[in-house]
Amino acid sequence: MDQKTLRQMEKHCIQEEAPACRSACPLHVDVRTFVLQVGKGKWNDAWKTLNKTLPFPGILGRICDHPCEDSCLRSTLGGGIRMGELEKTCVNQPKPRIRVIPIPKKSESMAVVGESLSSLVAALELLRKGYDVTLFSSLDKLGGSLWALPDETLPKDVLEKELVILHTLGLKVEKKKMGKGLLAPLQEAFSAVYLGLDSPNGARMAQEKKPLDKTFALGNDGVFAGGTCDEHGHLSPVHQSFQGRAAALSMERFTQKVSLVEGRRDEGPHPTRLFTNIEEIEPLPGVLPVHGEKGYTIDEARAEAKRCIQCQCLECLKVCPYLDYYKGYPKRYAREIYNNAAIVMGNHTANLMVNTCSLCGLCREICPENFSMADLCLDARRDLVQRDKMPPSAHEFALQDMAFSNSEPFLLARHAPNRETSRCVFFPGCQLSGSNPEHVIQTYSFLRNNWAEDTGLMLQCCAAPAHWSGNEAKTKEAMSLLEKNWQKMGEPRMILACSSCLDMFRRYLPRIDVISLWQVMDRCELPVDAAKPVDAAKNPMALHDPCTSRHDPQLQEAVRRIAATLGIPIQELEFSREKTECCGFGGLMENANPALAQKQLERRTAESDLDYLAYCAMCRESLKGAGKPTAHLLDFIFPQATVGADPAARVKTGLSDSRENRARLKRDLLDQVWNETPETGTESMLHILPEVQATLDQRRILHSDIRETIAHGEETGHKMQSQVNGHFLASHRPLMVTFWVEYSLAENGYHIYNSYCHRMQIIRENP
Repeated sequence: MDQKTLRQMEKHCIQEEAPACRSACPLHVDVRTFVLQVGKGKWNDAWKTLNKTLPFPGILGRICDHPCEDSCLRSTLGGGIRMGELEKTCVNQPKPRIRVIPIPKKSESMAVVGESLSSLVAALELLRKGYDVTLFSSLDKLGGSLWALPDETLPKDVLEKELVILHTLGLKVEKKKMGKGLLAPLQEAFSAVYLGLDSPNGARMAQEKKPLDKTFALGNDGVFAGGTCDEHGHLSPVHQSFQGRAAALSMERFTQKVSLVEGRRDEGPHPTRLFTNIEEIEPLPGVLPVHGEKGYTIDEARAEAKRCIQCQCLECLKVCPYLDYYKGYPKRYAREIYNNAAIVMGNHTANLMVNTCSLCGLCREICPENFSMADLCLDARRDLVQRDKMPPSAHEFALQDMAFSNSEPFLLARHAPNRETSRCVFFPGCQLSGSNPEHVIQTYSFLRNNWAEDTGLMLQCCAAPAHWSGNEAKTKEAMSLLEKNWQKMGEPRMILACSSCLDMFRRYLPRIDVISLWQVMDRCELPVDAAKPVDAAKNPMALHDPCTSRHDPQLQEAVRRIAATLGIPIQELEFSREKTECCGFGGLMENANPALAQKQLERRTAESDLDYLAYCAMCRESLKGAGKPTAHLLDFIFPQATVGADPAARVKTGLSDSRENRARLKRDLLDQVWNETPETGTESMLHILPEVQATLDQRRILHSDIRETIAHGEETGHKMQSQVNGHFLASHRPLMVTFWVEYSLAENGYHIYNSYCHRMQIIRENP
């Protein structure tokens, strides 16, 4: 990812956009933080927040016309937060000591004409930038019309104290009545000139010229002006202050001979893209001061501040445990991922964040600006793989399992028996084949009898694991094999049982005509012995849509019609269809971060107390593995292929069983469909208790790994025997991983007590 791409992605995340109150404020006061601090009674902090943005906070805090209130999202929910009253309450508290950092002096000098608010702000800003400033006024003291305000609004002692900072910073004041003839001498004597149109001197010298928007320039000769009335003809203190500040910035840019307009799009009031969901926020009336015009008490101010909803987006974090886990938001993640990619060796934490995303795409559906963490993380994975910086342990097991599915024990591409061509081909995928091979056999028979007699069969993996891992080379290799087998079969239409397979075909092999198995079955008459719930009205099921079906409404509708035909009442989950949630398997989340995948599953299974109905084999296995009673739709269509009376009670298939089921499926198909008896080798029997098997699945240790390790120990004699229980301990390092197995001999095989693996390698040096 380059800087340009990073910036483009960051723009899609609006979390750092200003809330409506701040964007409506010409001076961009951090209203959200200020109100939060007031609500907590942190008056010193609130004072400092005002001081960061407001020039003369003791003055403006009392007379601000608070345009932020009209834009507050609380306006329709009890009334906008009364920011003006909160500011007054704050500045009436003791002012904390705020350090003034001296600025190095610049050589240029500036002239400011006028004594009213915009001129005072312009002078203050220029002084803070280090310029030598001379202010020209026809009055005896600075402040102009501010002195005419009643004491209950702006006490005279407060006004005097606030203006002291100008003299502290070195302001020079000359009392002089200015006219239009004196402008040229000022231009010659000073680097730039500001005319305060809210004062008599400045207005006379401007000769009714209007300053330009944004820059507040009166021309191209270094003269700037501000302090104009608003669109209603009123002088707004906050707009006066903004114009003085903006003009001061233009004067600085003018002296530096740089663009006056570059990068100033969001100065002053501007629209914000920040989205805040207020649908579930209860209306809450504003707090009225008991003493009326005297303003809020401390407690009243805090109560009013607590009405603030603290506007922010974070819509994606509300629905995604992965995003919430890292306690940030997509724009921040984009920076972290970019910075991690820029480090040659990468960062373990950042790599884990990249690999943990399920790539499900829910964030894009929820985000008002369509930010996709899936695209970001997938690009980052590809970059890590390409630079050979991807930790091998992240996706190794999934890639090895894919390699198995694309090898001789499972790989198969056949026309229907006694057929030399195939009008269409059934592609069940590796997950359905591994979880319940009998479903594949029954479905294939159904398709040949009810859809097309010349339906062929292809057993292979669709390369989703390689795609999810970011390994483009392995993805292309697997897709090339798939396309080659499809071409050998005459380029038929493909019937896909898995929505992930559909996604992969459409993504990488768009020229292949594909259709979902469920759309095919929806057009056929279901088997007469398809299961019908005994008391359907009392046994509804919650339907789980796989995340890879998110943008396939035709597929989703076909499933719902099939369920209705079977008499299964469906309850729609809160997150379904295009906003469905991942089961925790997508994107290889379970491989990279099992703990977070479990949280994802817990969130999904908690959405309903009902049993779940899935139509993705992997979703069914994941949900069932989390303890949620879950049935696959094929359990009802082919009840004879389901063990037990309750399909939702069918146990989860272990990793070893899944691989062995795929190999058995191919053998059974060759035997039962094509009348070919494949050669089968004899394997030693492994006796494994259920709790030990659960540990093996968690550690991703297969029965084949155990058999290889025991065989190695028995053949070489490199094994140890416990003097306590007589168990043997053998190790074997076939490739990058060392496997250890604790076992004992049995009459027809071995008892397995424990097994673990690691990548550590002990190297003995010769003495």
